[in-house]
Amino acid sequence: MPSLGELIAPRRMGRDFRWLLASSWTSNVGDGVALAAAPLLIASMTSSPILVAAGAILQFLPWLLFGLHAGAIADRFDRRRLVMFANAARAVVLAGLCAFLLTGTANIWIVLAVAFLYGTAEVFVDTAGSTLLPMLVAPSDLGIGNARLQAGYLVANQFAGPPLGAFLFAAGTAWPFLLEIVCVLLAVVLISRMAATPVPPRSAGEGEGEKSHVHTDIGEGLRWLWKNPPVRMLVLIILVFNVTWAAPWGVLVLYVTEHLHMGAIGYGALTTASAVGGILATLCFGWLERHVSFATLMRVVLSLEVLMHLAFALTSTGWVALVIMFLFGAYAFVWGTISTTVRQRLVPAELQGRVASVNMVGVFGGMVIGQALGGVIAQVWGLTAPWWFAFVGAALTLALVWKPISQIVSAAPVDQSLNETQTNEP
Repeated sequence: MPSLGELIAPRRMGRDFRWLLASSWTSNVGDGVALAAAPLLIASMTSSPILVAAGAILQFLPWLLFGLHAGAIADRFDRRRLVMFANAARAVVLAGLCAFLLTGTANIWIVLAVAFLYGTAEVFVDTAGSTLLPMLVAPSDLGIGNARLQAGYLVANQFAGPPLGAFLFAAGTAWPFLLEIVCVLLAVVLISRMAATPVPPRSAGEGEGEKSHVHTDIGEGLRWLWKNPPVRMLVLIILVFNVTWAAPWGVLVLYVTEHLHMGAIGYGALTTASAVGGILATLCFGWLERHVSFATLMRVVLSLEVLMHLAFALTSTGWVALVIMFLFGAYAFVWGTISTTVRQRLVPAELQGRVASVNMVGVFGGMVIGQALGGVIAQVWGLTAPWWFAFVGAALTLALVWKPISQIVSAAPVDQSLNETQTNEP
């Protein structure tokens, strides 16, 4: 019988993959702790929905400002060292925050500045880190490698970290961030055990005009996307639904603590409930894919998104919110898997990166717009108002895209979608 280590990280995938996996899982524990602790810290300093939403916005804004640059830098330097440097920068930023907290000099503006700096470093960690796996394992093992990394994200970042962060925050505001520093630094040590990754080769002709060449490539990707109706519609759906989703999510901590009266630990429990739903969906997705068409699944998932907003707008009971969040985690995983698969099957190999980057700009752009709207709406009309905005907006969007969903799916050969992934699932 193979050992647990062999089941999680098969020996054939190499020693460096195990170091990468250990580093990723460790870092995700720290990120999960901050997922609950950071909003609680902001909420402890202000009751303004606008400032609370600003904390979330300042973590996503760096993706819009620096995402494309981070990708270019990751293609020019040793990616492992870039991850180490960016994680070390995160630890320095957190150490500064802890110093302010322990001396009693922290205020909302310092915390918001920390959120932006931390988010900027995280852009480079995530961008460079996402390029490491293909450099370490054979193409046939990319599926199982990504599955293991994603399992670590669900368990550590979404399941274990948030309740731990909420518990530590209740014990003292600095404790969760001190633990996060330990996790981030340990992640640096673990990934340093990997062999140095080679600097990616530069294309012939790159030099003084390299920056312009990058912009030309981005423009080519945008033009291709605009001329491809199925992919264009899919990206627009993701953009709009992220606006409506993020509107209430930006003030979720106030909604949970002041409207549902669940407290700090209850806020962490909601995030955990979402992660449990996502883990369950990973076990059920194979059956769903075999028995239900992608078009039907997409419509069902987006319909559940509309109903989720309505349910949160109506409820004032904590246990009902936990059930809603569990279902959200389950269908959100299904949507993410299907939308990514359909997009990848529709986009030519040479344009995958550029179209994926446009998609991510849409994701984070939608979050920034939605959270800004949500903060203003909550400030003016109350904490349930963003849920009503999200319900109406998502319902109208779903009505408009109900028919085009079939056109999106039919444009891709979905009969074999995810078959390769299914054979490599944990």
